[in-house]
Order: sequence, then C-alpha cells, then structure tokens
Amino acid sequence: MNDDLAPELLLSAYAQGVFPMDCDGEVCWFRPLRRAILPVGGFRASRSLKRSAKRYEITFDKGYTDVIRACADREETWISEEFVRAYTGLFERGFGHSCEAWVGEQLVGGVYGVALCGAFMAESMFHRATDAGKVALWRLVERLESSGYALIDVQYITPHLEALGAIEISRREYEERLAEALKLLPRW
Repeated sequence: MNDDLAPELLLSAYAQGVFPMDCDGEVCWFRPLRRAILPVGGFRASRSLKRSAKRYEITFDKGYTDVIRACADREETWISEEFVRAYTGLFERGFGHSCEAWVGEQLVGGVYGVALCGAFMAESMFHRATDAGKVALWRLVERLESSGYALIDVQYITPHLEALGAIEISRREYEERLAEALKLLPRW
C-alpha cells in the first residue's frame, strides 16, 4: 500500500480537516477554503424521497467494499484500487462505515465514509435505482444524529446535496466544528 494512504496518516489528515483523492495515479490532498457539511438536524427529505425510501431495505456495514467499488464504477473517478484497499483497511479497523440500499439481494445504492470521534466524513455515494443513494445517505445521517455525531462532512457542495440540506461553511468554521466533534465519543 502507498504510504500516503496508511491508516494512521489518513486518520491524522482527517483530524486536521484534510482529505485525499486520486489524481491520475498520485495521491492529492485537499483542504478547501469552503467546506460542505450536512448540519445535524438539517437533512431535508422531500416527499418523493420519502416515497422512494419504502422501496429499499437499508443495512449498515454489510457491503462496505462493494459500496466503494460501486462508487468508483464510473467514467471519471478519484477512487483508485489503491483507495479501495486503503479504505477497506479503515473499515477493518472500525473507522470506515457504510449504508447500503438493497432490492432483494441487489445492492442498488449506498454511501461510505470515515468516522473519527464525533465526525463523519462521507466520501462518496452511488445509485443504480431511483433515489437509492439519497435514501442511503438519509438513513446514514439519521443513524449518525441519533448516535451523537456532531459533524457530517460531505466535502464539496453539489446541487443534489444542497437540495438535501447541505451548506457551505468557511474553512475556519469547519475546523472549529471539527475540533469540537473530535472531543466526542459517540457510539456507532
């Protein structure tokens, strides 16, 4: 494994507000000036999303690596095989978590990320059925909130995350919220 993706380095980076992505085979580190978060208690589930949710069985940590691979299965991706191995290693150490949406035995949506004290860094999500990724994110957020997490990081704002309640905050505010979240020890 690339030393840039060693578990200790990844966790240290997250604790400092930094996250990696694959940039054409190299590990690039990011610490954006503006950071997107889902405020605790601020997730917005539309009526159509609530209807969609009834179609899916939801599980947690049942298919972590499968979710990462599904997130990487697109034309352009920052998730290389090296990242799959590194984040699977975080999962095996208890830091990685996922939420999966299923129809029968078929994985149709999911989200994965890294839990560090009271902060959860959502890395990526996917869907193969209508709203399946959004439903997985919604259920993940509900679990994080009920378990006492204080920060849900989604890195960059997108129109669909904004529609779900994501907001952008300054780097300084993000780092303040992260520092407070790192003092917490919520249950998963």
